[in-house]
Amino acid sequence: MVEADVALANRLPTTREEWEYRLDRLVRENRFTISVFFPLNGIVLLLASAEGWLSGTVLAPLAFNGLFILFGTFVMRSPLLVGVLPHTTRRGATGVGLLTLYAYLIEYTGVHTGFPYGQFAYGVALGPTVGGIPLGLPVFFVPLVMNAYLLCLLLLGDRAEHTVIRLCTVIIAVLAMDVVLDPGAVALGFWAYTPPGAFYGVPLSNYAGWVLSATVAVILLDWGYDQHILLTRLSECEFMLDDLVSFVILWGGLNAWFGNWLPVAVAALFGLGLLKTERFDSRVFRFSQRKRSGKNSSE
Repeated sequence: MVEADVALANRLPTTREEWEYRLDRLVRENRFTISVFFPLNGIVLLLASAEGWLSGTVLAPLAFNGLFILFGTFVMRSPLLVGVLPHTTRRGATGVGLLTLYAYLIEYTGVHTGFPYGQFAYGVALGPTVGGIPLGLPVFFVPLVMNAYLLCLLLLGDRAEHTVIRLCTVIIAVLAMDVVLDPGAVALGFWAYTPPGAFYGVPLSNYAGWVLSATVAVILLDWGYDQHILLTRLSECEFMLDDLVSFVILWGGLNAWFGNWLPVAVAALFGLGLLKTERFDSRVFRFSQRKRSGKNSSE
């Protein structure tokens, strides 16, 4: 038993570089499970919860289970988290920390005063809460901004060198992500606005609030991370935007179920952006081609 414990300890990473390598490999080897299976499973469970299909069954405890939702979200976020980890310096961590603090403060203000998003209240416990605010809020919010930031860096190309163009484009992309997210969340009952808004139950004030929050978030991330280093990492790490793949599948699918067709169209645009940048499984396909090519040449 002692020998087994020693052997296990010897296999555990002992440096940051080793941990990064292990996590990198773990995500890379489980891309389909993380980026496709989890969001598809999420669609089924969330719809079953919202439509009451689990009531009276042994699966009833899974209906809108906050910890389960938080766990699933964290798993889908893992490609992004692992992707940016090697280049998260003290400055980057400070930027994320300040953004996390802002997220809590603005959400607390929003829940208790209605500013800046409009009067709303949570209808589902998205994990543990403090003061009515989910503790997992940074896991829900910060990666949305980072995904938009990375996708825009790829799509803009040389134009990303211009600060105003870069920041304005990312802010618009973050706002577009909420055009997908909020109607789906309202339809599920995650939260509700009082009175209900004109855009699939979401008031226009919510999007005005998101312009503010997106601006703060983008500025902090742009300050914390070097865009050139992130682009280099993107070229090396094929799974770095897989979390955005999960977002398109999950929220595009949920909005389609509820007939929210404009959010579905916006989700599809993000999907087209991913296809244009060849970010999902492109290297896996190229590896398969090389493998077949090598086999044919040997024959």
